[in-house]
Amino acid sequence: MARPKRTSSALEKAVRRSAGLASIDPNLDLGNGLTLPSFSTLIETMRTRENNYNSALSNLDKLYREMLETERELGDMAEHMLLGVATKYGKSSAEYGMAGGVPKNQRRKGLRGESPSGSEQPTLIASANRNGSTNSKKAVATP
Repeated sequence: MARPKRTSSALEKAVRRSAGLASIDPNLDLGNGLTLPSFSTLIETMRTRENNYNSALSNLDKLYREMLETERELGDMAEHMLLGVATKYGKSSAEYGMAGGVPKNQRRKGLRGESPSGSEQPTLIASANRNGSTNSKKAVATP
């Protein structure tokens, strides 16, 4: 999803105000540096920066899409490399394990309801203290 581009409500308001001020006097000078030409210059600076920001977002979106595509290619190639090792050396070989695979003869098939590691997982049972709250926990192995 592309990042939303920014639009400045202050910029839109300033453009409308500038048009109204220009109808009073194209070279309006209100003192203390408040002139219509300096106001117009600041409006153009803001417009340029907003455009640069939105362009940078578009470029960032493009770089992100390219990175995701390369990441998919890398994952596919890593999988193909592992399959290549499996084809050349076999899925039960030490080389297959060195390449990151789990050798076929080291896999353990779990039974339904049994954890894959085969070890029993401790179950946490809350014990009540004197005032009846259950802040402390004890680990108790389930049978």
